[in-house]
Amino acid sequence: MSKNLDEIDHKILREIQADGRITNVELARRVGISPPPCLRRVRTLEESGYITGYRGLLDPRMLGFDVTVFASVHLSSQAEADLKTFEDFVRQEPLVRECWMLSGDIDFILKCVARDMATFQEFVGRLTAAPHVRNVRTSLVLRNSKYEAAVPMDGKVG
Repeated sequence: MSKNLDEIDHKILREIQADGRITNVELARRVGISPPPCLRRVRTLEESGYITGYRGLLDPRMLGFDVTVFASVHLSSQAEADLKTFEDFVRQEPLVRECWMLSGDIDFILKCVARDMATFQEFVGRLTAAPHVRNVRTSLVLRNSKYEAAVPMDGKVG
């Protein structure tokens, strides 16, 4: 899909990814075009799905979420209806911050945050009792050595 993007579009995406609060005037200056066409390009990138949203990245520990855990979930069935049921369950759980369906031995991996281990253990009870869950393995995060929410944009077009 990126073959439809030109160098200006790539520059816009890099700048917005680095600073989602950048003004249109500053963005236009950085990418070398005037503000009106810059705004049109941003809107087109949004409408076509290249830009999926804007948000602030918050530090969970600063907000009292001291526990981060990855939960590997193996389901008893991979029928589409059962996968959807599990995904619906996960969407309703506020401690689950990310949910990825995988190929291989694990069906889903969940990134979870909690204020403390007792809160996380309560969630694990609900998770293991969820429909079609065969087993759950959890791994407590000790340290995060890299966190990069951005897509690696190397500057090449196409």
